[in-house]
Amino acid sequence: MGGAAPAGTQTLSQPPTTPLSHPLSPQENQPLRLVVCGTDTDVGKTVVSALLVQGLSASYWKPVQCGLDGGGDCDRLREWLQLPEPRLLPEAYRLAAPVSPHWAAELEGARAGVTGGPIEPSRLALPAVAGALVVECAGGLLVPLRRDRLQIEQIQVWGLPVLLVARSGLGTLNHTLLSLEALAQRRIPVLGLVLNGPPHADNPRTLAALGGVPLLACLPPLAAINRQSLAALWQTSGLGDALVAAARDLLSQPDPNPMHR
Repeated sequence: MGGAAPAGTQTLSQPPTTPLSHPLSPQENQPLRLVVCGTDTDVGKTVVSALLVQGLSASYWKPVQCGLDGGGDCDRLREWLQLPEPRLLPEAYRLAAPVSPHWAAELEGARAGVTGGPIEPSRLALPAVAGALVVECAGGLLVPLRRDRLQIEQIQVWGLPVLLVARSGLGTLNHTLLSLEALAQRRIPVLGLVLNGPPHADNPRTLAALGGVPLLACLPPLAAINRQSLAALWQTSGLGDALVAAARDLLSQPDPNPMHR
């Protein structure tokens, strides 16, 4: 179920009658492109990404994959959704070690018998695709991509709005509010927050009051992950309608990203 935006935030606008010029979306009716990032590892980013890819008929891109047991997240979406290959975009980096990207890249080079080279930002340029796009990050916002560059800096370069995924239970308040603070400090637009996991009696209300962004949905655990269960969750969660409202709200505001000026 979606939550209301906290007091003090801008009321969701009505659909504009003419196309809007905005770095988030050149036209109001343009398919949504967004970045899915988590407050921590194992908070359900990939399940939420799969839900969005199916619900928005989007392409999926995981630019940096760390850990290849089971094939990686792109392979999970392939299994869950039975997507055509053109909608599963190849990773810029497929790194074997299930560790932070900066270290995984160094270990990859060491195994090859050479000095491990850092991840190159030039290889992380957004792919040119028609239609909606879901970009899934590797872990949390402040994960290093290399020893002199954080993931949140790459998100700022992309200039896409962020959907932040957090666990629903104990510990999420601190992790989530710190993540939202980091995004706000860098003026990265945030579509909203999705809580993942068993329902909690108070955390949704607290985050809606203190987070400063819409609470888009609270998603329960799924007994099985497949096209049918994700389609049902898309309908019952209200996430699609909440995303439309959040995107229109962002379009009605000045672009906060200083890199677009």
